[in-house]
Amino acid sequence: MRAFGAVFSRAFGTVFLRAFGTVFSRAFGATGGLSMDGTGNFGGAPKRVLVIGAGPGGLATAMLLRAAGAEVTLLEKEDQPGGRTGAIRQDGFTFDIGPTFFLYPEIPREIFAACGYDFDAEVDLIRLDPMYRLQFDDGRAIDATADVARLTEQVAKIDAEDAKNVAGYLEANRAKFEAFRPILQRPFEGLGDLMKPDMIRALPKFRPWATVDGELHRWFRNPDVRVAFSFQSKYLGMSPFKCPSLFTIIAHVEYGFGVWHPRGGCNAITAAMARVARRMGVDIRLSEPVERLKLEGRRAVGAVTARGEHDADAVVMNADFAHAMTTLVPDAARKRWTDKRIASKSYSCSTFMLYLGVEGDLPDMQHHTIAFSNDYQRNVAEIDAGKAPVEPTIYVQNASRTDPTLAPEGHSALYVLAPVGNLTGGEDWAALAPAYREKILDRVSKLAGRDIRPAIRTEIMYTPDDWRSKLAVYNGATFNLAHNLGQMLHYRPRNRFEDIDGVYLTGGGTHPGSGLPTIFESARIAARLCAGDIGLPGAGELTTTLPMEAAE
Repeated sequence: MRAFGAVFSRAFGTVFLRAFGTVFSRAFGATGGLSMDGTGNFGGAPKRVLVIGAGPGGLATAMLLRAAGAEVTLLEKEDQPGGRTGAIRQDGFTFDIGPTFFLYPEIPREIFAACGYDFDAEVDLIRLDPMYRLQFDDGRAIDATADVARLTEQVAKIDAEDAKNVAGYLEANRAKFEAFRPILQRPFEGLGDLMKPDMIRALPKFRPWATVDGELHRWFRNPDVRVAFSFQSKYLGMSPFKCPSLFTIIAHVEYGFGVWHPRGGCNAITAAMARVARRMGVDIRLSEPVERLKLEGRRAVGAVTARGEHDADAVVMNADFAHAMTTLVPDAARKRWTDKRIASKSYSCSTFMLYLGVEGDLPDMQHHTIAFSNDYQRNVAEIDAGKAPVEPTIYVQNASRTDPTLAPEGHSALYVLAPVGNLTGGEDWAALAPAYREKILDRVSKLAGRDIRPAIRTEIMYTPDDWRSKLAVYNGATFNLAHNLGQMLHYRPRNRFEDIDGVYLTGGGTHPGSGLPTIFESARIAARLCAGDIGLPGAGELTTTLPMEAAE
């Protein structure tokens, strides 16, 4: 019945939503004829919202606010939308810049539906099974699958006793996810939010004193099995030995809802969002970096670019939080998030990247492979110390195995990522990068079963320096502020930014945190807050709930 409901909703419900959305946009949007004047009265000029940054959070917020009746302008410094979820195209190859795992498509489906569009009509999703391969240095491997019986068999190859606990562990995380989902969908603006009923009900499942690895000790005795169920903390740029135990719910998001590949890469999602936003009437201006926010007292009233001034009733910030605040807003204008405080915070790891166009197919490599170093605990300790690990753990995506659109015929597009320390560690990447490239290529060649160097036809390398200089990532910390207990919920920069009136935050630097699903949730939170504050006519229509489709 659930599956039928989901199919019915997509087949018929979104047709109605799109038609309604078009009528709604014409009636309440661009013309401004029925827009509210901010006091609850109709007849005023349309409210203007300025969105800075066309990453997934900025695009989603722009779509939702446009659907609610705002006149939306989106400013992006690059020549393409997407930010870190954009694409690199070179010599016929396409590479995602950042995210490659697409999890929990229910959220963008709901965002598109709230705007009158069908996500699945805009993005072609491919379900991956196995979801990924976990490769240990001694040759053992786990092919992770949402089929619990098959997954149990895979874990039994590592430890037969631990395999008996797989189903129970996944069920416990399903219950934890259900308890915490409402908390990840609402803003946290102070200590009082910790005392709300949903938080009190969820706390017993949280175990805030435990880390991800500590929580896994309750279920699995074998350290390799624990690594297999804890590497997901790297989605947040954190060590499982420090990451709060809450984030074991990521395992449920994978195993409960599947791992997906959008045809064309994850950049196809942001491209679809930009396409739909333009259809809705959002004015997207590429290659127009913001030079500074325009302030009147402690209120933001727009932004200044090299092309002129943009006035607005509200500003949504999707740019990297720490970089944007320290470069676009005077330090004196920020009482809480000063330059000094921002610098004192803990930040995620960075990544060393190789984007490789390789001649020939690589049949021995799965779509996603995580190859662990021999001493994983030492590996993450070196990263936490800000260093480049001596024996790096690497992640390799061989997406052209699934999606031939990413490479010329007879070629493979490889995305290679090694977690490394961010720039606070003081590594000289200009000097280190050539040798580190060779070390990474040795590991990739081992996975491929042959030396891939002679087959490389195109190559791009990113170091932490490049993340900072090319994509304006503070400290090169690709996953933003760390997700420790002192930097979560109301301790994170708030979606209704506390230092400047009229500014709203979306993206990995605000609540609920880093990763595409949580960034989309931050967009919904920011859009609801902004729409309510400035009195948009559709402020109460920004949350659409579609039937949940868990993996069968």
